[in-house]
Amino acid sequence: MILQSVLANVVEAQKSNVHDLDLGLRRSALAILPDITSHALIVSGIRRSGKSTLLYQLLKEKYPEALYLNFEDTRLYNFEPNDFSRLDAIIKESKTNVLFFDEIQIIDRWETYVRQKLDEGCKVVITGSNASLLSRELGTKLTGRHITKELFPFSFTEFINYRKWQPSEEAVMAYLHTGGFPEYVKSGLEEVLHHLFEDILIRDIAVRYGVRDVKTLQRLALYLVSNVGKLVTGNRLKGLFEIGSTSTIMDYLSHLEYTYLFHFIPKFSYSARKQLVNPRKIYAADTGMINANSGSFTDDFGRKFENMIFLHLRRDFKEIYYFSEKNECDFVVFQKGAAKKLLQVCYELTPDNLDREMNGLFEAMEFFKLSEGTIVTLHQTEEFERDGKVIKAIPAFRFLAE
Repeated sequence: MILQSVLANVVEAQKSNVHDLDLGLRRSALAILPDITSHALIVSGIRRSGKSTLLYQLLKEKYPEALYLNFEDTRLYNFEPNDFSRLDAIIKESKTNVLFFDEIQIIDRWETYVRQKLDEGCKVVITGSNASLLSRELGTKLTGRHITKELFPFSFTEFINYRKWQPSEEAVMAYLHTGGFPEYVKSGLEEVLHHLFEDILIRDIAVRYGVRDVKTLQRLALYLVSNVGKLVTGNRLKGLFEIGSTSTIMDYLSHLEYTYLFHFIPKFSYSARKQLVNPRKIYAADTGMINANSGSFTDDFGRKFENMIFLHLRRDFKEIYYFSEKNECDFVVFQKGAAKKLLQVCYELTPDNLDREMNGLFEAMEFFKLSEGTIVTLHQTEEFERDGKVIKAIPAFRFLAE
């Protein structure tokens, strides 16, 4: 329980802090946030990706009268569901119907309160560090009453805009090394990414989901971040980490995905059952995080380069697969139930790998009845044609700037 006077002081202090902040680079996501009152707008994404800053920018640009409250404030540790009535009184005094709630999902029964405010005609914007905000925890109370948008760390375009650079091969290499977490882009301190990695494992997973074997969770996360672009299965990981149950490993993987720390893409199959049992490819949330936390002793630019391209695709598309029959194609992007793009990622095309890369794409193009495919490289530009099908190789700085 929290006193209304304390809550009012927190609201006022946070509002003052927001007013005084230098909000830095304007996030491109502002352009795609819908203006709605009938539904809650939920902005979800990995911790420290800039969700709070996005809220501040939205508040300053469009809703200066909004009431803003970050529930992770240490002064709100005693906030309980019954305290929502005290918040109601403060909202009434403020005479606003625009409410911005940061990390509200840490409060029990938050969905009921948000639904109540929507029914009262309020505009509600919520951020959270957990992908389950988009699914499991919404429950029945917000079904049909929310629109979700995901926020990722800086894109390549945002990164070069922050640095005031032009797209180039050198900019791609810098982005590949640094990644897009705003705080790390600004500071360059690797401790930022070390602490972030541990924070997500401990605060967002171990504490939130009651994971007792924290050491195994940490070892699993270290293994995954050191093996991006590779295939994993629950059974293989169970044996590798000597865990008695495959379901425990699968729970860990779900938690890691729900917090956006890792993405696991399935092999394409028209059979949903086969998609579940086939190996999945691992990708991390950020290439800078890979560099800072990987236990690998080799600098595998190829796999990190592939991870970077995946993240660019993931910003715009949720349905992404890898294709593997006689040959392999790195990414099949689906939209509205149909294959939209086929991409192969190759750090550098050489006489040794050219046939392999092209054969994977041509086979996928034949399978999905598409006439064009793309190979993303570091710096090469080429065009190949076979039986009326065209493959274009383009440098990453052009692809990432699209």
